Amino acid sequence: MKGKILIIEDNEQNLYLLSFILKKHDYVVETARDGEEGINAALHSRPDLILLDIQLPGMDGYAVARCLKSHPGLRDTPIIAVTSYAMMGDREKALESGCIGYIKKPIDPESFMSQVEAYLLQNTEKGGGGYA
Repeated sequence: MKGKILIIEDNEQNLYLLSFILKKHDYVVETARDGEEGINAALHSRPDLILLDIQLPGMDGYAVARCLKSHPGLRDTPIIAVTSYAMMGDREKALESGCIGYIKKPIDPESFMSQVEAYLLQNTEKGGGGYA
């Protein structure tokens, strides 16, 4: 096992694809379908990384990231926005809300793991948790 990753994603197909790729690379995967469920799952399981969709029902991903970063036990947990939001300023907005990175949808299955593991390594080098 390389580590635990929480995916907060409401789209079933995206959730399946992300989970499949991560499990294939020996990560333990937990899932949540909306922001509130994601926050509760993160508080309970303390993942090594959170993959966060921005366009979620109820609370959007920006609000979820800010809420996660406000909890002392999750402050150092890296959050990567995985989103179809690709307009000018969306990446900056994700970073301002507490995400350390941004991966555009549709994801490229060939490069997805290298992107995720690069963010994990970057976080580990900065003194956070994480696996690579």
